Amino acid sequence: MKYLIFDFDGTLANSIKALITAWNTIAQKYQLKELEFKDIAVLKKLSLTERSKFLNLPLHKVPVILPQFYQLYHQSLQHIHLFDGIKEVLLELEQKGYHIVIISSHAKDTILAFLNINGIQCVAEVLCSNPFAGKDKVLKKFLKAASMPSSDILYIGDELRDIIACQKAGIPIIWVAWGYDAKEAIQHIAPDYQAAAPRDILTIIDNA
Repeated sequence: MKYLIFDFDGTLANSIKALITAWNTIAQKYQLKELEFKDIAVLKKLSLTERSKFLNLPLHKVPVILPQFYQLYHQSLQHIHLFDGIKEVLLELEQKGYHIVIISSHAKDTILAFLNINGIQCVAEVLCSNPFAGKDKVLKKFLKAASMPSSDILYIGDELRDIIACQKAGIPIIWVAWGYDAKEAIQHIAPDYQAAAPRDILTIIDNA
């Protein structure tokens, strides 16, 4: 493997507080269910349809509400923090010679500012995806631009949609257990690898 592609929210960055703050602003505007921190554990185990019901969010309103949510979410940099141990993992991977890439629906400038604040200079590239288009399109475009086989890339992400996108693009994935989707939400679709803690990523990559 030459390239390691990391998801941002829920994999590298703990952005739960930013998510709740942004969502509750939207919820007040549209009379949806507001979130508390205890609700996150429940949401992690639910499918997308079940989450919509939990939040009292009709699916037909999603295209209207989500862009507003992401706009507020992107403005909440002060509420986003690295997961414990992630910075050390990134530095060790850089020392081993891997090219580290981030893919996210966050704005590129937001991620670059976040990396700078946290003293991370080992990220070679930041790819931005449309939250409605699917990450598989970005991954396929990256493969084509880099002119490399999918076996040269490993993806690290925390959500069901990450697993689905990687399977569509033919890229192996490490699913991480500390992110937005609990094991119950992804158990029907098998990721290639599973990491219970950040340092498990190093072990998996060393043995892959």
